[in-house]
Amino acid sequence: MNLYVWFWLAALVAFLVVEAQTFALTSVWFALGALAAALCALLKGPFWLQLLWFLGVSVLALCATRTFVKKYVNPRRQPTNADRSIGRCGVVTVTVDNLRSSGEVKLDGRIWSARSLSGEPIEEGSVVIVREIRGVKLFVEQVRETEVSAKN
Repeated sequence: MNLYVWFWLAALVAFLVVEAQTFALTSVWFALGALAAALCALLKGPFWLQLLWFLGVSVLALCATRTFVKKYVNPRRQPTNADRSIGRCGVVTVTVDNLRSSGEVKLDGRIWSARSLSGEPIEEGSVVIVREIRGVKLFVEQVRETEVSAKN
């Protein structure tokens, strides 16, 4: 076997070791490319052709599996039970004031830190509707009287 075969087999092992250490599908595509390049070297292809096979198979493998990886392996958003609170009404227990970084809302019997979505202060006792959740903070808007009666 020539030197290039050993080079590509060493690259294959290195990429697999990195993959085994990270479990994040970061180098499996390069491992497939290195395998293809090693086969090309075994068939006595020139180095430029081996490099072309390495790059080509790596890119094709990445493109073929990218949608699967994005959807199932590493989703960006982790839904929680708190998501069901969006669109629900709560009562302000401590005045919501973004400038003072204060505010609390009681929702479903629990007290949450809250911020005003519009930036305007919302007085204690006001009814609010949850529009967003960022981390452990509710972002709320004050509900007008007509909206409260329509919700009940």
